[in-house]
Amino acid sequence: MRAEDLITRDPTVEAVLESLARLPTPEPEKVEALRRRLAATQAPAINAAWPPFLEGARLKRDARYADPPSSHRPLVGPALVMAKRAFRLAFQPFINEALRRQVEFNEAILDALALIHEHQRVQARTQSLWRQEVERQLEQLLSRLPPTPQEPPKEPPRRAPSRRRGR
Repeated sequence: MRAEDLITRDPTVEAVLESLARLPTPEPEKVEALRRRLAATQAPAINAAWPPFLEGARLKRDARYADPPSSHRPLVGPALVMAKRAFRLAFQPFINEALRRQVEFNEAILDALALIHEHQRVQARTQSLWRQEVERQLEQLLSRLPPTPQEPPKEPPRRAPSRRRGR
């Protein structure tokens, strides 16, 4: 579909305004009920805190920096730790450049996951409000119906005995 297909000259703005003027004014209680419903479904302020399940990943998103070097070896351990520190100090710029795109990817993925989580939370809230509204309207409709007399449950028809004999 092209943009030209969406643009129309019919109906004109004047015709739409004329149709709007012919509409009856709604009842004030219905207007207020609609305002309450719209206010209830508006998205709340976005929570700036990270979801708990993403907090650990957020703290580890920068892969350029490792934990401080350590060694469990008693005799050569201090020499290994010193060698690891010297290696990191000498090659940190290269490590940073090699992992820069990975860090950007990690941050983008975490932002996307946080956005998806927030979207699902809002959708769940909206769906819950919608379900409550549908249940309320159903109760109103059921209260308007006349009561129906309760019939005793019918017994299911009995089957004729089988001619087969068990083996």
